[in-house]
Formats: sequence, C-alpha cells, structure tokens
Amino acid sequence: MARPPGKRNTHIHLLSGGEKALTAIALVFAIFELNPAPFCLLDEVDAPLDDSNVGRFSEFIFISHNKITMEIAEQLIGITMQEAGVSRIVPVDIEAAMDMVKT
Repeated sequence: MARPPGKRNTHIHLLSGGEKALTAIALVFAIFELNPAPFCLLDEVDAPLDDSNVGRFSEFIFISHNKITMEIAEQLIGITMQEAGVSRIVPVDIEAAMDMVKT
C-alpha cells in the first residue's frame, strides 16, 4: 500500500509508473535513514517520471539518459565507449556548455 501526496491509500499496482518510482525511491531513502550508507547509486530510476516529478527527483546522484534530468544537474559526468570494451569518463563543464549555447 502507498499514499502519494493528494491521494488516498491504494495498492501499489494501481499507481502510475512515476508514482511507483517515487514510492520506491522514498522507501530506499527511508531504509537509508535507519541504516545509513556512504552513498546510493540509482540507475535510470527517473525513466518513468513525468517532467514535474523529475524536478522532485533531481536532488540526488543518478544515472540517466533523460534530457530534462541532465539539464537540471549541477554536475554532469558522461561515460563513452569509443572502442569496444574500453569505457572513458567524459566530464562536462556545464558553465562552458551554457556559454556556448548563449553565443
């Protein structure tokens, strides 16, 4: 059972994909409140979220392909694989990117 803000208690299967994702994230962080961990890595949990819920979610460290989520980020680091089996970290300077867009 879950009760997102503004709704009554309902079975989790009756929630939208975004509501399920936010409920699951809330559960994970409630568990971390009881048993803290040094970090939490969430992989693409923002995929089912609509644009308004992405804003609620984007206060954390996450892995995403969602354009709006990445636009909200304060720090952005990409991973690319130019040659098979070799991953490379690509840091993104958000301020420099914004300057490029303005000019």
